[in-house]
Amino acid sequence: MIVTTNVFKGSFPKRMIVTVMIFVACTASFMLRVHMSINLLAMIQPTVSNNSFIITNSTVAISSNQEHSNETFTKDDNLIVPTLAVPDYGPRYDWKQNIQSHILGAYFYGYLLTSLPAGPLAERYGPQRLIGYSFLLCAIVTALFPLLAAIHVWCVIAGRFMIGFLSGFVYPTLHNVISRWIPPNEKSKAVACIAGGSTFGTVITWPFAGLLTEHFGWVYAFYVPALLSALVGVIWFWLIADSPSDHKTITKEERDLIEASFGSTVSKAKAKPPLGKVVTSLPFAALVLSHYSSFWGLNFFVTQAPKFINEVLGFNLTNAGFLSSLPYLARMFSGFFFGIIGDGLRRNETMTVTALRKSFIVFSHFLPGAFLIALPFIAQNPIVTVSCIIACLGFNGASTITNLVNAQDLAPNFAATLYGMMNFLATTAGFLAPMTVAFFTSEKNTMDEWKYVFLLTAGFYIVSGIFFIAFGSGKVQKWNEIKQQPAAVSAEPEVLSVKL
Repeated sequence: MIVTTNVFKGSFPKRMIVTVMIFVACTASFMLRVHMSINLLAMIQPTVSNNSFIITNSTVAISSNQEHSNETFTKDDNLIVPTLAVPDYGPRYDWKQNIQSHILGAYFYGYLLTSLPAGPLAERYGPQRLIGYSFLLCAIVTALFPLLAAIHVWCVIAGRFMIGFLSGFVYPTLHNVISRWIPPNEKSKAVACIAGGSTFGTVITWPFAGLLTEHFGWVYAFYVPALLSALVGVIWFWLIADSPSDHKTITKEERDLIEASFGSTVSKAKAKPPLGKVVTSLPFAALVLSHYSSFWGLNFFVTQAPKFINEVLGFNLTNAGFLSSLPYLARMFSGFFFGIIGDGLRRNETMTVTALRKSFIVFSHFLPGAFLIALPFIAQNPIVTVSCIIACLGFNGASTITNLVNAQDLAPNFAATLYGMMNFLATTAGFLAPMTVAFFTSEKNTMDEWKYVFLLTAGFYIVSGIFFIAFGSGKVQKWNEIKQQPAAVSAEPEVLSVKL
């Protein structure tokens, strides 16, 4: 059933407001996730940097990561040794590499706990309060980070854990918002807002956090995101309702259009998801694997790109933040581009939904994998390296019409639950990626060590893409159906009424 999605006279369509707020919520959520990657560089005591002097008790070492060499000279009391220039961005802490990986990974430990129950909670109790309170509470915790850092590093880790715990509700719940508000032939653009908002949050956060840090100190790189998070929470409560039928100012025409567009695939009845059938479903297994690889690649670059560009390629803090954001800018625009293509192809019934999802897995998984394989071997200068990373995440923007929207295809009634389950598993990439980088770069921090991380990520992309082509699907699964409970027998049936 194809429903025309026209704009109603005299009223801005509420589903468009919902779509914009999905973009805003994802932007704010990713800002809370990624700003620590830049802030951490300004909070720690520098140890090794490009072309810098490292002072030890017995030696003076001149290090150059770009030349992959170290020269050590015997200490001479008469030798005038240049001191390491440490910018004054605020208090510095002696947090070693393994502690830094724990700080970055703590977010994902918390995220892991709530991403799984978030879907069923949203389907049962509605998405408005889950998302609104998440942003308000995240604002409070983020504003406390300068105090937490002054107390102890484990307080910082606990704070990042709490931010992840609260943020874990957001993405599965947004898929519930999409399943309630967005007609099927508009879903790819709405899902593109999830990917685009996440990307835009990264694009603006890294350079913005770098500028705040360099001009005002790193404490303001916590205070400003905290303020923005609180603002998003207030606006969300003001504009968003759990469903079209709960919205106070939606027109009857738009409400009827949205509800009619779902046909029989979306039920108003509430039921527990058939977990046994879900976990044994090959199409869902293919979706989980493809989502995991995409999430691994995304979070690998989110947590490690500033470190790689700053410490390996030798760019300063502001330029590292700016260059780290470029791949996400490419991913944002390509996500919207592919989303528009996907909605157009589905609206015109050019190909089946299954064919659509499988054909574009080439763009979202195979091409990124190819660029990552080539990167260590063609990266003769920093610009070529950054260009490869831009191409990798740019093509991964096609995820908006592959793994990011596929849960809506398989089970519209349980889309939030499905997304929560696959996001739960994929979240492990958030803390495994920093640990993997720390493992391969524990002795040196050069391209020779980083290439193993790039090749591992490429392998995830390609293997999962092959599995999705073999077993993925775009059809609504039988276990999506919710059996209506028979009405209770009443002694006085004539007085019963049904509220429509």
